[in-house]
Amino acid sequence: MARLPRLSLPGYPQHIIQRGNNRQSIAACTADYQTLLALIDESARKFSVAIHAYVLMDNQFHLLVTPETAEGVPQLMQATGRRYVRYFNDSQGRSGTLWEGRYRSTVIQAERYLLACMAYLDLNPVHHGLVPQARDYPWSSHGHYAGLRVDRLVTPHPRYWSLGNTPFSREAAYEQIVKDGVPPDQQLALTQSALSGWALGDAAFVADLQTRTQRRVSKVAAGRPPRKPPAS
Repeated sequence: MARLPRLSLPGYPQHIIQRGNNRQSIAACTADYQTLLALIDESARKFSVAIHAYVLMDNQFHLLVTPETAEGVPQLMQATGRRYVRYFNDSQGRSGTLWEGRYRSTVIQAERYLLACMAYLDLNPVHHGLVPQARDYPWSSHGHYAGLRVDRLVTPHPRYWSLGNTPFSREAAYEQIVKDGVPPDQQLALTQSALSGWALGDAAFVADLQTRTQRRVSKVAAGRPPRKPPAS
């Protein structure tokens, strides 16, 4: 069966997951994380992709982005992936693939899932036992939104700006979202939608999205369609 083309539409936020092959490490030291971030930054600017949030883990990374063109995300991921693999293989004296196949991604409904997706990324290191709090992890965008540092890679989405009229009020409101955590059902939905490639949003969002692309955006039930009742 042919694999499903990726869903990439300009102006719509996308959640991206790229994992290491066999869950192997993709970063061995601080310089590796710094290099990966620099390559993401360079490619995002080159291909007009806004990076709203990110988290780099030892064996995977996640991005929350909005591209200006349909080709922006594929170009970003291809350029970043190829250059980072060359760098990492050279620095580690290794060869061969680093990534677990192609990256996974899908479009998400900003009004319903964008802030939850940001918190989901920020809390990943906490859930994996790497740090006690999201603000303690250096390789995510949380520090920018918590007011701990200015991250030139980050472009806040309008949903974040809507949290308050001042930097302090936005930071406090977002910190509360992260403190409250992401409900398990939303965590599962965010993970599974990216891995499967199906759009994540309510019925009206998905229906509208389907009018904008020929690629199916949601899973249909398996099997034959139900028979129509016989005419009376």
